[in-house]
Amino acid sequence: MQQSHVTIVLLTMLVSFVSPFTLAEACPGKSKSSKTPPRFLVIGHRGAPGWLPEHTLASYSLAIRKGADYIEPDLVSTKDGVLIARHENELSQTTDVAKKFPKRKTTKIIDGRKVTGWFSEDFTLKEIKTLRAKQSMPFRTKVHNGKYDIPTFREILGLVQELNCSQGREIGVYPETKHPSYFRSIGLPLEDKLLKELKNADMNHSKARVFIQSFEVSNLQYLRSKTKVKLIQLLYTKKYKPYDFVVSKDKRTYGDLMTDKGLKFVASYADGIGPWKGLILPKGRKATSLTSTGLIDRAHKHKLLVHAYTFRDEALFLSPLFKKNPTAEYHFFMSLGLDGMFSDFPGTARKAVDTYKVKRRKHPIRRSPTSQRSKATP
Repeated sequence: MQQSHVTIVLLTMLVSFVSPFTLAEACPGKSKSSKTPPRFLVIGHRGAPGWLPEHTLASYSLAIRKGADYIEPDLVSTKDGVLIARHENELSQTTDVAKKFPKRKTTKIIDGRKVTGWFSEDFTLKEIKTLRAKQSMPFRTKVHNGKYDIPTFREILGLVQELNCSQGREIGVYPETKHPSYFRSIGLPLEDKLLKELKNADMNHSKARVFIQSFEVSNLQYLRSKTKVKLIQLLYTKKYKPYDFVVSKDKRTYGDLMTDKGLKFVASYADGIGPWKGLILPKGRKATSLTSTGLIDRAHKHKLLVHAYTFRDEALFLSPLFKKNPTAEYHFFMSLGLDGMFSDFPGTARKAVDTYKVKRRKHPIRRSPTSQRSKATP
């Protein structure tokens, strides 16, 4: 583990001083893939947080070495407009910000909820770089707390392109825009900055191994007008609404987006959906039989990919029907035709994909992002 830690420190230093574009030049042809993507995508959810603190270069690097096809950075903004990787703009759950900046605690309304804490948009990048990451799950090891800093999106892209060279395979990035309506409302919109960083890394084109995801709709529609990379509409519990629908007083819920009519609408601007896995396996962990809601088949009918979240090894997150065996859970979802899975333990997901023997379904037709789309509005 100590040798791996040294390697990650060196990689961190490298991507801190070399731009992604320079790294792309140093590894010509690697950012434009001509190979067919894997049938079942393994997506390192926040990196590999089952082992290391989430959203750190160390966690992303470990996810890639464990076999992830994509890594997933959640993006928020600093006060000076730099995109950094954190699951939330409230920083106290994943960093030591409370200890280092005790007087900066405040209360805000984020997506209609009162939240008290320390927020990324109140700190400059220089201040953010003094923070150190910590494990957010109380039942996971804390031995790596305090070792790693908070990476920028640019540093993450640099790491990916460097590992593309050293690993000899094409690794993708799967950024999520967090709270896009909120950040736009305070003058720190995320979308154009995200696209600029992708362009600088030569990854803002139709063949790039990039998915951009969001729980909101309008920012994905905006991105569709600006980019040819693939877009994914995230889905949550049926009764909830995308927050931009709340703002615009649109009556539709995530449940409405999962109907045939809703999926047709999603297909007008996105290439796939990212549902919570409980929307596919009825009642999730409390399921009494291995049945499906049919969401995957309905999405495929509309030529939409389906990447589900979040798969974890711990029995706490597994239905008893899988007998505490995460591989059995992966194989069940793959048998339904799932196209990709977000995993906290990408090494387990990789082994599950590599050992999957069930007859595979015909893959849905993948529509190019450059194809003509209807201009449906929410």
